[in-house]
Amino acid sequence: MEATETTEATETTTSRAARILGRPFDINGLTVRNRIAMAPMTRQFSPDGVPGADVAEYYARRAAGGVGLIITEGTYVDHASAGSSHSVPRFHGEAPLAGWRRVADAVHAAGGAIVPQLWHVGATRNEGEGPFTDAPPAGPSGLGLDGNPKGHALTSADVDEVIEAFAAAAAAAEQAGFDGIELHGAHGYLIDQFFWDRTNRRTDGYGGDLASRTRFAREIVEAVRAAVSPDFPLIFRLSQWKSNAYDMKLAASPAELDSLLAPLAAAGVDAFHASTRRYWLPEFEGDDLNLAGWIKKLTGKAALSVGSVGLDKEFTVAETFSTETTSVTGIDLLLDRMEREEFDVIAVGRSLIADPEWANKAMAGRLAEAVPYEAGQLRSLI
Repeated sequence: MEATETTEATETTTSRAARILGRPFDINGLTVRNRIAMAPMTRQFSPDGVPGADVAEYYARRAAGGVGLIITEGTYVDHASAGSSHSVPRFHGEAPLAGWRRVADAVHAAGGAIVPQLWHVGATRNEGEGPFTDAPPAGPSGLGLDGNPKGHALTSADVDEVIEAFAAAAAAAEQAGFDGIELHGAHGYLIDQFFWDRTNRRTDGYGGDLASRTRFAREIVEAVRAAVSPDFPLIFRLSQWKSNAYDMKLAASPAELDSLLAPLAAAGVDAFHASTRRYWLPEFEGDDLNLAGWIKKLTGKAALSVGSVGLDKEFTVAETFSTETTSVTGIDLLLDRMEREEFDVIAVGRSLIADPEWANKAMAGRLAEAVPYEAGQLRSLI
């Protein structure tokens, strides 16, 4: 909890926030106007996978409110087992892609940059869930996040199909006028399932030690890089925690983290988005660096951090359905970390759901005016 922070802005705090957060930032030739990104958050407002005018308005409002980089909610790639809902947007097919072009145009008109998050849920999917109800859950070894049998293990041919689906979605994003893409390799979804020894028991080249378990992700990155222009930014989101295991660590030390990151950086990742639930917590004992800080130190790549920014309670999976309300906090601790260049960009989630003007208020030192987040607002149309 950011208990030491305050919502009372002083002149010093105001000018400091504007100076630190208002700086432009470059990711592989893309100049983002400031250091604030919108974190990806699933909303399920795209019937039959097609984002409509309301989705375009939703993202454009955040760009107009000062967000430099919009990272969209997760969007399904073109593989039958990729998704688990009829209302989550897809990133394939004529109608969904036409809808996404309108979203990108609206964000650009509001002054922001935008990247879609490309997603395959893997074995978190249950039998019979949409959008393709006949498709079985699929993962690296036919195991759910609890380690018990679920769905089927991807064959070598399946692996190739999924890799191609990610590459095709990235190419479609560039053609549709997006500014880059983000690969969802976090939270226990398919790419992350290949990283995790609980869900990856393969004995072929996609299994083994942690470095070997990065092969699937590495080949996706390589395929994406080959499918898009050299200067089209590629962001990779990863996490230690899983949706059923908040205390999980893929890497227990910086050396192990480096074995995960190095193949991805070499394959062509331009920036890493480190998903944590509380950005101010150190990742490893003996050093104050958070996960994004360690990633930047180890790879030299741009790093985005995230985790309960501006709020007094961390995210939980169950919070969407609770009645708990958060309180707004200040961002002095965040400014400290960004001023010393621990990481480059801060991604903001629930605060931006509650208040589309949060970014402008943060940079102007007016967070005392920010609207607090109420659980359930992810299902809001605003």
